[in-house]
Amino acid sequence: MADEWNMPSGELMKGKRGIVMGVANQNSIAWGISKQLAAQGAEIAFTYQGESLERRVRPLVESIGMDFMVPADVTDDESMDAAFAAVKEKWGKIDFLVHSIAFAGKEELQGSMVEKTSREGFRRAMDISVYSFIDAARRGAELMPDGGAIICMTYLGAERTVPSYNVMGVAKAGLEASMRYAARDLGPQGIRVNAISAGAMRTLSLAGIRGGKALMGTGRDWSFLKEDTRMEGVAGAALYLLSDLGHSIAGEVMHVDAGFHAVGVPDEPGE
Repeated sequence: MADEWNMPSGELMKGKRGIVMGVANQNSIAWGISKQLAAQGAEIAFTYQGESLERRVRPLVESIGMDFMVPADVTDDESMDAAFAAVKEKWGKIDFLVHSIAFAGKEELQGSMVEKTSREGFRRAMDISVYSFIDAARRGAELMPDGGAIICMTYLGAERTVPSYNVMGVAKAGLEASMRYAARDLGPQGIRVNAISAGAMRTLSLAGIRGGKALMGTGRDWSFLKEDTRMEGVAGAALYLLSDLGHSIAGEVMHVDAGFHAVGVPDEPGE
């Protein structure tokens, strides 16, 4: 579990408490964000779904001196009720929420979106990837009487077509729209809602996409910085948006992909 990237420590999040949803393993973007928040003094409640994920995630949580974990199935209202009730009982209120949850059937993440997307697959992708954010944002906002910050994780496939990303791209587009509406609705309460669009990274999500590994190479070769998307950049962006440094930012999709999102036509090799 050794750190593989520079993780600045400090007190930007000292005294702040929040929820992180979506840690699956040590390569999860949600985990990189969690480590950075903890290094800056945050207290974190981690949600998980099922005993197998708990066994995988608990050693990570304990490695940063945390122990607050609550089960949460985002497709079950009673489970979500219990999860947020547990946080309220322990802390009373929170300052931030990180939503990093998405799902689409593996068979639908290959080939033609038109041919591969089933009605049930579409419904499930939208429920888990989009509605879960709306639901979590509503529940989280109820625990933010003094204002706070909420972020979700998206990808460029929401804006442009990406081979085999298919229905997940459609879901991410829905997620980004939901983020903007949530930012409008919760802004008057002093709650800032934003999204981070990270480049392709070596995560479980990428592994589930046919040709996913090639996306990393393309992202590196076409990007302005000619490098892979780095976890410290994504975690740093999250820290910025969730801390007091992020004041006056709401409804924003922050791209953290070495500039890949801004490329129209890549440079010829050697230019």
